[in-house]
Amino acid sequence: MPGHARFACQSRGMEKLQYLCWPRIGLDPPERGTLVRDAIVPKLLALRPAGLSIQVDDADAQVPVPMPPPDDEPQPFLLVSIWLDRYDDRAPYEAVLNAECDEIAGYLVTESMYTDYGGNRHSGPRNWADGERSPGVVMVTLLRRPATMSSEDWIAHWHGVQSPVSESMQPRMRYVRNAVARPITAGAPPIEGIVEEAWPSPEHMTDPMLFYCADGDADLMRSNLSAMLDSVTAFLDLAELRSFTTSEYLLKT
Repeated sequence: MPGHARFACQSRGMEKLQYLCWPRIGLDPPERGTLVRDAIVPKLLALRPAGLSIQVDDADAQVPVPMPPPDDEPQPFLLVSIWLDRYDDRAPYEAVLNAECDEIAGYLVTESMYTDYGGNRHSGPRNWADGERSPGVVMVTLLRRPATMSSEDWIAHWHGVQSPVSESMQPRMRYVRNAVARPITAGAPPIEGIVEEAWPSPEHMTDPMLFYCADGDADLMRSNLSAMLDSVTAFLDLAELRSFTTSEYLLKT
C-alpha cells in the first residue's frame, strides 16, 4: 500500500528537502504542467530519490487563494519534496530544477503529518498509485514568523492552536506541516513554515459555507471565520502570507 511505503521510508531516517520553483517568463498553466510532468519529473526520478512528490500550479489547479499576493510579485509555481538519506547529496536534484526553472529556493524541513488521506471524514484512505494525480486541489502556503514572536511561541501556536482549530472547522483531506530547519540554497526567502493542504474540490476553497463546514448556517460560518482569523492573526502577519494552488502528484512513496 502507498502509505506503508511512506512509513517505511521515514523509519530509515530520511531527510526531507523542499524546493520552491519560479517559472520562466511566458509559461501558461498548461505549459507549466507539461514541463513538470514530461521534463522535470522523469529526470528527478532517474536520480533515484528515497521519496518524491510535487505540487504544481497547472491547468487543473486554477483556483483563487483566500489571500492573493500583490499583482507585481512573482509567485512560485512548483513545490518539490525530496527525501534523501542525507541532504549533502542534493546537487544533482538542484541541477535539474535550475535547468528548467527561472529560480529555486531550497529548505531542509521537519515534516509533521497532522492529517493524512483517510484520517478524517473528508477523505477515504489513499487508493491511487504513485504518479497519478491526487484528487482535489492542494494549497501550498508559505509562513513567516513575526519578528516580535519567539520561535518557541510561534511553533506552539501553529501546532498547538492553529492546527486543531482549523482541523475542527475546515474540510481538509490532508494537512502536512513542514517546519523549516534552515535554507539550503543561497538567497532563499526567509520563511519558517511550508504548509500542504488538500481540499476535496475548488468549490470547497471558494464557497465560505463549504470552506468553514457551515452547511448553510450563516451564523456558524461567521463564527468559524472569526475564530479562524483570531487564531491566524495571533501568529502570522496576513500581509506576508503567500499561497498558491496546485495539482499534487505523489511520485515515489
